[in-house]
Amino acid sequence: MFDIGFWELAIIGLVALVVVGPERLPKLAYTAGKWMGKGRKMLSQLKSEIDKEMKAEELKQILEEQKKQMDPLHEIVEETSGTLRDFANETNKTAQEIEKTEANESEKDEQPANSPK
Repeated sequence: MFDIGFWELAIIGLVALVVVGPERLPKLAYTAGKWMGKGRKMLSQLKSEIDKEMKAEELKQILEEQKKQMDPLHEIVEETSGTLRDFANETNKTAQEIEKTEANESEKDEQPANSPK
């Protein structure tokens, strides 16, 4: 984050020692450390929440893309099932017509045998 080296920290410590005094410097350092820890914790929580939101948004985008890809497939499936239904209906009609024709032919075959000569 910040590029603070040893000499910068030494100068800050020396100024703090002169300004605050040797009696209150340990308590000041403790308090400053506590605040730094809280600040880091808040930043890490904020960062994790932002990461979660970004991942959630990416997942939403992926789902939308998959839905867009599934729409043409859904249409193809519907079209194919409709075609199969039509084919099944035609097959059933043809089978019924064949049964009727066979029934008519068997009746015709039976009539001359039963007719008196």
